[in-house]
Amino acid sequence: MNFFDHLEELRWRLVRSAIAVVVIAVIIWIYQEWIMNNIFMNMAKPDFISFQLLCKYLHVCIEEIPVQMHSNTMGGQFAYSMWMSFLGGVVVAFPYIFYQLWSFVKPGLKQTEIKAVRGIVFYVSLLFFLGILFGYFIVAPLSVQFFGSYQISKQISNFFTISSYMSTILSTVFYSGLFFLLPILMYILAKIGIITAAFLRKYRKHAIVGVLILAAVITPPDLISQVIVSIPILLLYEIGIWVAARGERESLKE
Repeated sequence: MNFFDHLEELRWRLVRSAIAVVVIAVIIWIYQEWIMNNIFMNMAKPDFISFQLLCKYLHVCIEEIPVQMHSNTMGGQFAYSMWMSFLGGVVVAFPYIFYQLWSFVKPGLKQTEIKAVRGIVFYVSLLFFLGILFGYFIVAPLSVQFFGSYQISKQISNFFTISSYMSTILSTVFYSGLFFLLPILMYILAKIGIITAAFLRKYRKHAIVGVLILAAVITPPDLISQVIVSIPILLLYEIGIWVAARGERESLKE
């Protein structure tokens, strides 16, 4: 294939991905009220499943979260309906989007390289959705609980705009999904020789400190919440070391 044939191939891959996103976004738009009430707004209620589990097993019970929502712009609700539908389409269609991109890249790889990343679509999709679940059930509700309950003075009430509330949740959940792709990134960087497993082990202590600081920033200032967020991130780092070592061994064999 010449250069323009490659561009045509890429264009159709992107078109298929865009169609998948639009179809799912339309479905989300149709059921937007149910999704808003039962997936996003209930995160600000004490009976949200994450808060119930915290209360039952860790005895950290969440009281009523004083969050009141309003929209102060003419197109505020409509804009975030569109944004919620689009981002939801991207998240749900992520495996298909990645498959299309991988199908475009795969013919240009050697057989040994294809063998080394066998099952990459499955593993990338699995890690991405695990990150989405982690962000939705752990990071986002803890953030809503902390910022919704925090008051400098009792005379100041929390009236959040729909844009502020939704941007916090959507960005937190989506970036958590991307963050869970860390082991895949480490594997690729190890394969091309940018990092090594020895390097990652050497700076493990620094990584632990960094993770604890990150957990302290994105969670309420209590030890239990920080530990809950820190453990999966540290596990991802350890998995990254293992896959980086595997990538090095495969490179040596080649």
